[in-house]
Amino acid sequence: MNKSEIKDLIKSSIDPHKICRVFFKYDLNYRYYFVLKADDRLFLGAEEDDFILDGFSIRRYRDVVKAGIKDDKCLEIDIAEGLLDQLTVPEVDITDWKIALTSLQKLGRNIIIEKESLDEEEWEYAIGKVVKVLSNKVLFRKFDADGIWDEDLLEIPYTLITSITFGSRYVEIFSKYVPSDI
Repeated sequence: MNKSEIKDLIKSSIDPHKICRVFFKYDLNYRYYFVLKADDRLFLGAEEDDFILDGFSIRRYRDVVKAGIKDDKCLEIDIAEGLLDQLTVPEVDITDWKIALTSLQKLGRNIIIEKESLDEEEWEYAIGKVVKVLSNKVLFRKFDADGIWDEDLLEIPYTLITSITFGSRYVEIFSKYVPSDI
C-alpha cells in the first residue's frame, strides 16, 4: 500500500464507523481503531481492544505501513455491545503536533507521549502533563512508576513523537492516584 491508499482507507473508516486494523513500522503487532478524525498528517482513533474502547490515540500516517477495514464478527459484537454508541469525538484539533498538544493542554488531562521503535533502546515513553507548547517542541512534566512527578521538564521535539494517548484506562486510573498539585 502506498501512503495515499493508506490515508484514503483510514479516512473511509470514519463514516460509517468501521474497525480499522493498522500496522505501524515500529510495532510487530497491529492495533484496532475506530477512526474519529483524520487530517493531512495525523489521525485520531478510539482504540478498540477485545470489545472495549480504551481511550484515544493520535498517530502519524507516515508511520503506517499497512491498514485494512475489519468488517467481520468482531464489528458485529462491538455493535451488539454498544461500542459504537459510546464513541465520542474529543475536542482536539489534530492539524499537527503543536496544535494537538495545545488542544490537549486546554483539557488539562494527563497524556502519554511516545517515540516508538522496534529497537527497545530507542523507545521513549512519558506520562504526565503538557506544561508549555513551543514552536518545535513541547515542555512536559512526567511522573514515574511510583506516581512521583519529576521536577525537571522534558523537552520533546515534535519530530520524535510517534503517538499521543489520552483517556485510556491506564492514564485515567493511574492519574487518580498521582498528586494533581504540581
